Amino acid sequence: MRTVLISGAGVAGPTLAYWLARAGWRPTVVERAAGQRSSGNPVDVRGPALPVVEQMGLVGALRAAATHATGLRIVDRTGRPGRRIAMPATRSPAGTAEIEVPRADLARILHDAARDDAEFRYDDTVTRLDQDPDGVDVTFATGPPRRFDLVVGADGLHSTVRRLAFGPERDVVRHLGLYVATTPLGEAPEHPHDVLLHNTPGRLVAIHPVRGEAGVAFIFRHPAVVDFDHTDAARHRQILTDAYARERGWRIPELLARARQADDLYFDAVTRVVLPCWSSGRVTLLGDAAASVSLFGDGSSLAIAGARTLAAALAGHEPAAALRRYEAEHRRRTDRRGRSTGLVASVLVPRSRPGVAVRNALARVLPAG
Repeated sequence: MRTVLISGAGVAGPTLAYWLARAGWRPTVVERAAGQRSSGNPVDVRGPALPVVEQMGLVGALRAAATHATGLRIVDRTGRPGRRIAMPATRSPAGTAEIEVPRADLARILHDAARDDAEFRYDDTVTRLDQDPDGVDVTFATGPPRRFDLVVGADGLHSTVRRLAFGPERDVVRHLGLYVATTPLGEAPEHPHDVLLHNTPGRLVAIHPVRGEAGVAFIFRHPAVVDFDHTDAARHRQILTDAYARERGWRIPELLARARQADDLYFDAVTRVVLPCWSSGRVTLLGDAAASVSLFGDGSSLAIAGARTLAAALAGHEPAAALRRYEAEHRRRTDRRGRSTGLVASVLVPRSRPGVAVRNALARVLPAG
């Protein structure tokens, strides 16, 4: 039985483990965190991911964990919400409508689907990769060294596997001019089925109802921060504070103060990974590690679809040909999504007051919820 090490137990990793186990592989999943991550940020399962979760029998579990958001409203500086706009919903060929779910719940559901057929190792990470034509010798931070037929980096934007196999992050990650911060508010949403959006030039604040508990997101335009460290929480709070310090509309001062004090503030740059090739010998990349092109929620769908594509390729071809086949097919999806990122950003975070006014005017002609 062929062996595979998958680094990352988020969305892509467990999905790949599930499908590779059914293709005759023995998967091991290693995760740096001590357990399942707690991020409640809502993400989407739609498009090419829907047939995958249908085949896995997970639609019912995802529906049970889904958020309650079905529409959105644009809020002015006084707090007055505009007309309700219905969120469009795509469907799979089988008729399954897209599902929005907290990321932690999505990861848990995928882990539960794969756990009986894969070894999961938490609180550990890869520190060294030494490969030859037949396999990869892997050194871990805490566990004993092991050899695998294949290594897959499904460990996100700041991938350790990518750094070890392809070089420093700064050489392959491109800043897209935005930063994002999110945190739960610990309160029931005022509008339990609506996402509330408030814009000023280059700034967005949104409250999402998630699933009975509101969460806030700050998305703002900002030049790339020199020597940005995605683990430096104190620096994150300072960047966020500076970006919104002069904003006085709606609930912004209050929400900003709560975000600064939050223990579980998520903060990162919106970036794109640019690699000429996703594979190096018997090491390959998946999800955000390979092509972080998602701006608002699509990354999870691309990760699920990419995992299924990689597993299908490995089931029918020897590794080198399989990895070429996987990349050729899945790059078509990620490249298409990457080309739309600038348009999405201009709609959600207009740069100027006229841009905000035009976006709001366009919103008023969209179908009401």
